[in-house]
Amino acid sequence: MKKEFRLKGSEKLLGMIRAFSATERVVFGLLILVALVSALVMAWKVNRSFLVPIPSHGGSFSEGVIGLPRSINPVLAFTDVDKDLSTLVYSGLMKYEDGKLVGDLAKSYTVSEDGLSYSFVLNDNLRFHDGTPLTTDDVEFTVQRVQDDALKSPKRVDWASVTVKKISSTEIEFVLKQPYAPFLSNTTLGIIPKHIWKNVDAGQFIFSQYNIEPIGSGPYEVNSIKRDSGGIPQYYILNTFSRYHNEKPYISQVTIHFYPNEITALEAHNAGIIDNFAGVSPQEALKIASSASDSTILHTPLPRIFGVFFNQNNAPVLANKEVRQALDMALNKEKIIEEVLYGYGISINSPIPFGTLQATSSQKTGDKDAAKALLAKAGWLINTDGILEKKTKTSTQVLEFSIATTDAPDLKKTAEIIKTEWEELGARVTIKVFEYGDLSQNIIKTRKYDALLFGEVVGKDLDLYAFWHSSQRNAPGLNLSMYVNSKVDKMLEDARVNSDENIRNTTYKSFEKIIQDEVPAVFLYSPEYMYVTSSSIKGIDLESITNASDRWYGVDKWYITTDYVWKIFLKNNEK
Repeated sequence: MKKEFRLKGSEKLLGMIRAFSATERVVFGLLILVALVSALVMAWKVNRSFLVPIPSHGGSFSEGVIGLPRSINPVLAFTDVDKDLSTLVYSGLMKYEDGKLVGDLAKSYTVSEDGLSYSFVLNDNLRFHDGTPLTTDDVEFTVQRVQDDALKSPKRVDWASVTVKKISSTEIEFVLKQPYAPFLSNTTLGIIPKHIWKNVDAGQFIFSQYNIEPIGSGPYEVNSIKRDSGGIPQYYILNTFSRYHNEKPYISQVTIHFYPNEITALEAHNAGIIDNFAGVSPQEALKIASSASDSTILHTPLPRIFGVFFNQNNAPVLANKEVRQALDMALNKEKIIEEVLYGYGISINSPIPFGTLQATSSQKTGDKDAAKALLAKAGWLINTDGILEKKTKTSTQVLEFSIATTDAPDLKKTAEIIKTEWEELGARVTIKVFEYGDLSQNIIKTRKYDALLFGEVVGKDLDLYAFWHSSQRNAPGLNLSMYVNSKVDKMLEDARVNSDENIRNTTYKSFEKIIQDEVPAVFLYSPEYMYVTSSSIKGIDLESITNASDRWYGVDKWYITTDYVWKIFLKNNEK
């Protein structure tokens, strides 16, 4: 017998509903519907209160860069475009993550106690984009190509005196002639496939098609290349590499468009052709930041030092410490930041880049009254021409000198501001502007300048030896102030061989104090790197970058799409 189940009181309820008029039934139905919808909405809100968004795989974006690819090859890459694509397509033994060096192709490494030997063990089942296994044969081959004089690799100086010892297909050792604490950063060098490049001799290396159609082991591989009628690449489409050895990037596809200059790239951005634009100028960045567009300007200080470097050998008047101090004291650096960099820069008074050791200065700048008082106390008085001079029993020194710089618009404008500021102090300043090649070869190389307005790329590793050690006074050394101090020399020598970061930092802080006291240069600013990006792209972190291509080190964490999960299911690293 078939049984029926009824709710208690249901017959009575149904009887009441049958007694309703047509209008009452409609109203009752609407009330039931509202109650159901309200209950569902409340349930949804309660559920959402326990959910959090997390990145998910999918989505794509287009990036605009200035220039054309020529050598998408870690051995040869020199331009920003080549470095950008090389960083996406190739992998090194190590990579930067959140400003720290971590394993990439390498799953572990050890450093000998004497700091001369670095041993690496590769991850299992490494593959190039064409499916070929990646082994220490490829690592050894890549370093040997970098060391080849005939190739003139920009990375050669990093590996010139390093001996490579292949232990097995997964273990390799690098032996240095002398300890060099920052060496580990050199192992971010992308590894090229030996099976493709072994038959390409040095003379043909730069002409190989694989420089334009690269095969690496990085997070993205080349899917297709769009060329114009003349065969010139217009853009590359990169897809995630399905057999990538690390975490697969969230964003499935990246398209890199190439433009001849900033104007055409900005036009493409405004037309919606590209989402991101690398290397935007400060003036254009300010315009975009002030507009109502969907774009965001991400910016961060670069480890670069711009300053006026004094050559006391060429201009004896600058050998007076009180003169150098007064010039530094009188200069309003914030004016340069606002008028030249449109606010995208950090004023500095140290040879150490902002953010590395949190370099500070107790010296007040932009104070012309204090600067004038300092000079007056040392015997400097205004002469009949309105210029400061200092008389002794045997001679008269006049506070006049020239500033040499390149024809870059920002440096020319900076030079004009400096000239105005120092002439208000009582100096006579002449600006000499040179084309970059001329400045480099005929002025800097020969050290024929009184003062030089220039920039130095210090980098993440804070190796200041090339910039301030006395042995680097002459080209190709970068001691632009011709600075000599035996105590500083010892500090710089110790810092570059000591692997203890705390000791190195303490040494550099002591070095900083000496430089700030002796004022061999007036340090002006560290510029900021500016990146135009769509607000829909999340997870971009520009901290601790040295070059534009460094932004790609964290590309695996960028995301566009999201999923929702309950908080209790989050991994520790997602909380």
